[in-house]
Amino acid sequence: MSLRYFHISFILLSALLCGGVAWWNSENQGIAPLTYGFGAAAAILPFYGVWFLRKSRNLV
Repeated sequence: MSLRYFHISFILLSALLCGGVAWWNSENQGIAPLTYGFGAAAAILPFYGVWFLRKSRNLV
């Protein structure tokens, strides 16, 4: 597995983990800023993944 695909899989795993933590925190009446922060990270990470794929296509 190349470093590029490892990076993409790590981004995907991180997005899923952030979404799970945000959901768990909201279900257990946790601290609201943590819920929003993890939710925002779960929403932004896929966009970063797409940006990284486009940028890394031109690398050797």
